[in-house]
Amino acid sequence: MIRIWLPALLRHQPARLLGAAAGVAIAVALLASLGAFLAHAKASMTGRAVRSVSVDWQVQTAAGTDPASVAALVAHTPGVQASQTVGFTRVPGLSATTAGTTQTTGAGVVLGLPPTYQATFPGEIRSLTGSASGVLVAQQTASNLHAAPGSTIAIKRPGLSPVTVTVAGVVDLPQANSLFQTVGAPAGSQPSAPPDNVILLPYQQWQQLSAPIATPRPDLVSTQIHARLSHALPNDPAAAYSTTLASAHNLEARSTGTATVGNNLGAALDSARGDAAYAQVLFLFLGLPGAILAGLLTATVASAGARRRRGEQALLRIRGASQRQLLRLVSVETGVIGAVGCLVGLAAALVVGQVAFGSTSFGATTGSAMLWSGLAVALGLAITALAVLVPARRDVREHTIASGRQEITVRRYPWWARYGLDIAALVGAGLVLNTTSHNGYQLVLAPEGVPTISVSYWALAGPALLWLGAGLLIWRLVDLLLGRGRRITALLLSPFAGRIAPVLGASMSRQRRPLVKAATVLALSVAFAISTATFNTTYQAQAEADAQLTNGADVTVTQSAGVTVGPAYATKLAAVPGVTGVEPLQHRYAYIGTDLQDLYGVQPGSIRSVTALQDSYFLGGSAASLMRTLRTKPDSILVSSETVKDYQLHLGDLINLRLLDGRTHKPITVAFHYVGIVSEFPTAPKDSFFVTNAAYITQKTGSDAVGTFLINTGGTGSSAVAAKVRTLVGPSVAVTGISTTRGTVGSSLTSVDLAGLSRVELGFALVLAAAAGGLVLALGLAERRRSLAIMNALGARRRHLRAAVACETVLVGVTGALGGGLLGAYLTQVLIKVLTGVFDPPPSAVTVPWGYLAALAALIAACLAVVTAAAVRVSGRGILTTIRRL
Repeated sequence: MIRIWLPALLRHQPARLLGAAAGVAIAVALLASLGAFLAHAKASMTGRAVRSVSVDWQVQTAAGTDPASVAALVAHTPGVQASQTVGFTRVPGLSATTAGTTQTTGAGVVLGLPPTYQATFPGEIRSLTGSASGVLVAQQTASNLHAAPGSTIAIKRPGLSPVTVTVAGVVDLPQANSLFQTVGAPAGSQPSAPPDNVILLPYQQWQQLSAPIATPRPDLVSTQIHARLSHALPNDPAAAYSTTLASAHNLEARSTGTATVGNNLGAALDSARGDAAYAQVLFLFLGLPGAILAGLLTATVASAGARRRRGEQALLRIRGASQRQLLRLVSVETGVIGAVGCLVGLAAALVVGQVAFGSTSFGATTGSAMLWSGLAVALGLAITALAVLVPARRDVREHTIASGRQEITVRRYPWWARYGLDIAALVGAGLVLNTTSHNGYQLVLAPEGVPTISVSYWALAGPALLWLGAGLLIWRLVDLLLGRGRRITALLLSPFAGRIAPVLGASMSRQRRPLVKAATVLALSVAFAISTATFNTTYQAQAEADAQLTNGADVTVTQSAGVTVGPAYATKLAAVPGVTGVEPLQHRYAYIGTDLQDLYGVQPGSIRSVTALQDSYFLGGSAASLMRTLRTKPDSILVSSETVKDYQLHLGDLINLRLLDGRTHKPITVAFHYVGIVSEFPTAPKDSFFVTNAAYITQKTGSDAVGTFLINTGGTGSSAVAAKVRTLVGPSVAVTGISTTRGTVGSSLTSVDLAGLSRVELGFALVLAAAAGGLVLALGLAERRRSLAIMNALGARRRHLRAAVACETVLVGVTGALGGGLLGAYLTQVLIKVLTGVFDPPPSAVTVPWGYLAALAALIAACLAVVTAAAVRVSGRGILTTIRRL
């Protein structure tokens, strides 16, 4: 029986099977593609975190402990591939005499490095000029002492005579923050900045310098064992962090208190695991709605043929088919739909992965690939069972032969509408969103030193309830419009249908459920497309803002400490090909009371032309208005919120700051008036700082020295421009391009390229919207071919048929687009609010992808137009045959 029935079903009802299989395929492909991205993103985060660290462990030896014994213990620790012993000595100061003048610095640090240290840890030291071995001086120290290769530097020692050394080279220390950390100290007690004065000596020479100091002052001399670990770690940053943390704890336990591990690799993975948890939450927030929507589309397609299926079942019963045979036929139909949908979905996911991520795998490893492909197939089969098998089995068990032949049935209002589930869901969404938007709420919590991550999946309930409640509410409103509001419907359709509008309104009212389903599915699809596209666009805009905020501009040139360069130097930089604008930025230090803070002098009229200043960076006015205030009132100053709170400041208050005078090199008092709060500013630190007018600073201090030049390249070619600028300014000046900063600054989630994910999500959103607008409506019209054929037989002209079909199309399109647009706009705001921890800094406004939305509208309109034209054309063919068949 199956051999006869299945080919006949494929021959005569291909639209029903292919439509349902398409819905399953979309769900499988979406889940498999997003799962592949999640696995790939986690592996990328782990790899990026590992590559960002030069020295994986800094093992501090306890006072009085033999460093050789600790070094042997570290070397024999599982996973340690190489280790080096490094000495640290704090000295009172340094001095050097060059060109007849003597320069003296404050306290500094002298490091003792083995000869193979740079080969073992190549990213820790970067040679700038001179030799890469011997006595090396940090770049800022060389600037402070006006030293160069061949210069002689005197290293002061407490209670002892200075030791003189000859400089062999000048170097940069890219990992200075971690290199000079206080191992074992809490995060809050770490030094705020690395030392300004650093000299690197060969290890034996360091021992000769430090041995006399260690006896009277052992607190000034310490030894660390730097280790490089095996990077064969799990792809998941959380699992990699747990592995690294456990290994460090094991070493400390075996050392019996003689060693403390500074786990730099663990710290990098600690940050990455929190971002991986956010990536997982993004997957749930942005991926699952699409999969659910695909399941809903499958259910809608399957339900479009429910009446026909019941008639077929009644006919088979008349011919002697048992209930068991009917259930078997239903199961076979479900299996065919599920198998075709899953196979097509997996094949589509492979193609999507190649196009979006450059990979034809469902995960970073074989295990993750099998996991995600298995989950995708399981979801596809579950959707098939719920959308096709369960309703069909219910029809087999509950409907008799007579009811199966019945053309007109009494439709009851759905149970959820009678009990107000839509209103309850919206109220619940409001309560959850109100709770999750309170100050201090954290969606992802990754406590330092704790291997486990806490993710508040409760926050998912807010958008989920909103999506559910809004979808049901749209169903209710469209049903009311077509039911009790049929007169209003007829009035609205009169411009399209003319005198037959009341007839069409009554007809649509009697057979409104397919139209209601089509409008609801279209609205949810449009909302999914809008919310996904807008969220992704806003995220990408903020990722770029984060990179520009940290780097300062497309390319940033930072002068060495002690080097005086005026704003006229910008003319030289502006001549570099590819540069569209250069902005000088003063960087000074100012005392407010006893607190020393960074002070930035800007040109208020032009600063916004080279770098992004968002309104969210400021309080008390917009970015434009506050820059205008700085320009019109030169003594104005923007202050950080922490300083405002600490010093009880009010708008307009007079603030006296102490700055270094460029003429006398002595502190002077400069008066400012507080006009607003600044929380973020290009190149500024995360803690307290000031922003004021550069011309006013120059006037009061007598110095126009510029610390940083911000270069605008028009958003393109920043790497090439940065390379040209480096050649121009030489190795002593730091030049950073925004392309480098994108990959290292901020969260790992931001640095992972989300362009592929956006293409996947937005592509599927377009497919879902097109399917909802075209396929669902087409199936609904296919079910109404009999009524259209009867209208044709009764003398309806072609324009009447065209008006009937067009009215349904317009109704579905307008209600779906209107409901989806409103829901999508609000859902975007909700997602940004709930996922605010993803954004750094938070967006001041939503970035709307107008081009994508226009393409979405055009695609839906095209699908509806094609369906309408096809339905009108088919309705006029084979009238008697159509009536007999239907």
